[in-house]
Order: sequence, then structure tokens, then C-alpha cells
Amino acid sequence: MMFRTCLCLLLSTLSISASVLAQSQLRVRVDPANAALKTNVQAHIGNLGERDEDDLRRLARVAEGQARQAAEALGYYHAQISSEVSGGPPPRLTLTLLPGEPVRLRNVTVRIEGEATQLRGFRLPDSKVLKPGAPLNHGHYEDAKKLIENQASRYGFFSGRFVRSRLAVDPAAGVADIELIYDSGPRYRLGAVTFSGDSVLDEDLLRRMVPFQAGAPYDSELIADLHQALQSSGYFEGVRVNAIPTQATAEEIPVDVHLTMRKPRSFGLGLGFSTDVGPRVRANWTRHWANPQGHSYGTELELSAPRQNVGVWYDIPLDPPLTDKLRFVGGYQYEELADTDSLSRLLTVGPEWHSQLPSGWQRVLSLKWRHEEYRLGDDSGLSTLLMPGIAYSYLRSDSRLDPSRGYRLQWELSAAKDGVLSDANLVHTAAMAKGLITLAGKHRFLGRVQVGGNLTDGYKGIPPSLRFFAGGDQSVRGYDYQSLSPTNSDGDRIGGRYSVSGSAEYQYSIAERWRIATFIDQGNAFNSLDFPTLKTGVGFGVRWVSPVGPLRLDLAHPLDGEGGIRLHFSMGPEL
Repeated sequence: MMFRTCLCLLLSTLSISASVLAQSQLRVRVDPANAALKTNVQAHIGNLGERDEDDLRRLARVAEGQARQAAEALGYYHAQISSEVSGGPPPRLTLTLLPGEPVRLRNVTVRIEGEATQLRGFRLPDSKVLKPGAPLNHGHYEDAKKLIENQASRYGFFSGRFVRSRLAVDPAAGVADIELIYDSGPRYRLGAVTFSGDSVLDEDLLRRMVPFQAGAPYDSELIADLHQALQSSGYFEGVRVNAIPTQATAEEIPVDVHLTMRKPRSFGLGLGFSTDVGPRVRANWTRHWANPQGHSYGTELELSAPRQNVGVWYDIPLDPPLTDKLRFVGGYQYEELADTDSLSRLLTVGPEWHSQLPSGWQRVLSLKWRHEEYRLGDDSGLSTLLMPGIAYSYLRSDSRLDPSRGYRLQWELSAAKDGVLSDANLVHTAAMAKGLITLAGKHRFLGRVQVGGNLTDGYKGIPPSLRFFAGGDQSVRGYDYQSLSPTNSDGDRIGGRYSVSGSAEYQYSIAERWRIATFIDQGNAFNSLDFPTLKTGVGFGVRWVSPVGPLRLDLAHPLDGEGGIRLHFSMGPEL
């Protein structure tokens, strides 16, 4: 019994070995070396499969013919091709090619006729590879035809055709002529957009989301823009756009949009932690549409040890509805400030006009009424301010969660006038710039600059929420959260008129999701612009790119000797 088992194993091993030996190989030699020709021959012949020496000998003549076709496709009509078969192991077929001189283009005519000649975006094929004297390449000829046909399809020349499409090769003379003449015919137009499905929104609102007017010249990019606009509106779970040229009437293509509404309500819950505020809970509830006009509303909640706030909002889409909206907001925030005896209770309410400008900047115009009760050490107060404001922001990034390059710019300005529902004169401004670049895939450089200031003739009446503090995870590491600030006579931190902070950081990727970092931060909050003292912190850390964004763990040390090494932990995108 054992002898039979051993015999079976031996036969199995011999069978496997024979199978391995039967894996034949193809070797292509080109003299002089020509990588493009070699690759084309290999691709044309393909895998030889499992063949023995005799099979390869029978295949050799077929392979030579395939190699000749591959050579002629690149213009080598006079190639000398020979083959040789060796028994191996493994069995091998060797093809040797002497390509000779390629056929060259003599007369080249590539022309567009019809309405497409009036369209600047409709371009001719690359003249560098299709010009007299250039080596013939059948692939370039076919690519030129495809480029013309693809552009015609994009721009709506659905009746277009090649009135002349000719490639004539004279191998004996070593020349070839190309003639490509395309008559585009008329350009089709986009007809009226009709909506179907289970949408509950007014058709007027839907039409204001359409990025073109009926009768606009056809462009497939407009169809893609329409799909993207509806999908990004937040109203729909599914969007299907049909614009079929064969259904055109008098060269006008009807556009049908089928919509599937998303669930009307959603709820979100998130947990987080940072050394600035400790454990944090965030929750939000959204009603995505409240009526056929597309109004929406929701509420947001944030809870942490030093800060708790709740906010509500109500959105009204404007025109265009995807970039402009009127938002009414209200909120209440309780916050314990830099000292345990300092606190703020802030009530805010007012309208905001949100706009996305054609340049990509986000703009917010606002009018906020702020009512704040506060205590800073032994000082307490009550502030009421009516503050019109304007804010701009711009983000350019190659990824929302973990970018490798990009930048963010932000600026805001608001003001209050004593006697106009306000008890103080104030101009408040703040700005921030962040940048990130990655070199050689592993070396990441991050930079950040933040500045802020208050212009007022009665600083004691300015509430803590509009004063400036520095220190912490997002400011100057090595110092506790809001610990950098001017103090009163009792040593209580009361916030400054001005603030400046900056950071320079280098990260090195040690694994797919792991990075090490070193950094230097500098900044402070102060009341005078005359040579302010800046605090500096240095340190190193570790980054882990989680599915929700990078997690950052840093050890930082202040250079002025105030305290020892501090641990900082935070999470979220770096831009």
C-alpha cells in the first residue's frame, strides 16, 4: 500500500515537472536595438503557451508572419526576420529582426470641414508625428482618426463623417501618403430638460440647477456638469441623465433626467479627543428638504469639558441654488476659558449669505447679533454687539482626508458701532494661510501662519470670544490650550488685542500609513504691536493615517523654560 502511494506521488511530481518544462518562451532580438519595435512584436505574438520543441518549430513560420505584421505597423516594410528554436529547458523560440529603413510619410493632408472649423476647442491631431518625413506608424494614423471622431462626439457633430480616409503605402519607394478629410456637418443642440422620478421639488428649483439653456450647442461636458450639479445638491440619492443623439428632432437632442430622492432626514454622531479640549462628542440632525422650494434646516451639538455649544440653522437656496444660499443661524455656547474661574456664555443669532464665486473662493456676508455674559478672573461683564461681517475662504487640495499637496486661505472681518445695538466700537479681523507639499513621495513639508487683531477704543468692553489667546494643538505646541495671553494684576489670562502664530513641520513616511514628524511653532497673544515677545515650541511626533483622517501625537517642549515636555493629540485633515 505504501509502495503504491509513493509511486503515485512520484508520477505526480514528474507530471508537474513536465508541465513546468512545457512553458515555452519567446525571445525577440532587434538589431539595432529598437524598444518600440520589440514591444510591438511581443504584444502581437502574445503568450506561446505550453508547447514542446516540435510545436515551436511548426509555429515558427506563423510567428515570423506575425512579427512582420507588427513591424509593418511601425513602418518597417523591409524587415528581415529569422527564427530559431531551442529545446531548452524551457523550449524557446527566438526571433531576430533586422528592421532596415522605415517607410516615411510623403504627402500628409489632415483637414476638418464644416461647422467644426468655427469651434476653437476642436483641434487637429498632433502634427509632429503626422508630417512629411516622419516615420510611418499605423497607430498614429488610427489615433488621428479616433481623436477627430471623439471630438465630434463630444461637441455634438453626430452627422459628421470622413469624406476621405486613405493611407497609401509604397514599400518599394519607401514612402506613404495620408489623406484624412472630415466633414463635421451641423452641430447638434441640447433641447429642453425634462424631469421624471419621485422628486418632490418645484420644477423651477430644478431648472435653476441646469447649467445650460435650451438650444445651447451640445457638449458632453455640459451633460456631466448637469449630473454633478444635481448629485451634489444634497437632495437626491440617484441621478440619471439621458441625452441620446438618435432621438434628436431637427438636430435638437432632448434631455431627460430621472431623479430618486434621498431620505428626508439624517443623523450623525462623532467622537473625538484632543489635548486642547479632551474627549469631545459631536452630533447633528438634518432635514434635507422642508418644502418643494428646497428649504432645509438642522441642528448641531458639541460637548467637551471646557466648551459646550448647540446651534440651529435654516437654509433657503438662492439663484443659482448650488452656489448661493441664505442661512439663518442661532446658537448658544458655554466655555470655560484659560483659567478655571473664567467663563463665557454666548448667544448668537443672525442671517448669512453664502456664495461660491467663479474663482473658487467661498464668501460669506453676515449680520450677527451677539449677546455675551462673561467673567475673566475678578472681572465680569455683559456685552451686546451687532456685527456685520464678511469672510472669504479658499481650499485647493488633491484629497479631502489626506492631501499630499495644496493650500488653504481664510480671512474674516467684522465690526460694531457703539449705539447701533452695540455697546462698543470694534473692528475684528483674523486671517490664516496653510500650505502642504510632498517631494519624492515621502518628504512632506507643512507651513501655517495665523494673525488676528482688534481695533477698539474700549478694550475692556470686548468680550472673551473676540479676544485672542494662543497655545495648544492648533496654535503653539509646547504650551497648554489658551495659556499664552496677557494677564491682569491678579495674573488671570484675559486675552489680547492681537495674535500671531506660525508653524513649520517636516514629515517622513516610514510606512504606507505611518509618518514621523518634527516641527517648530512660534506665536503669542499680546496687547501692543511694539516688539511683541513670541513663544517658541519644538518637538517631534507620529502620524497615523486613519480612514477618517490623520491622527497626530506630538511631544513638544517650550524653549523659554516654562514647564517641561507636553503631550499633544489631535485628529483631522491637515488642510
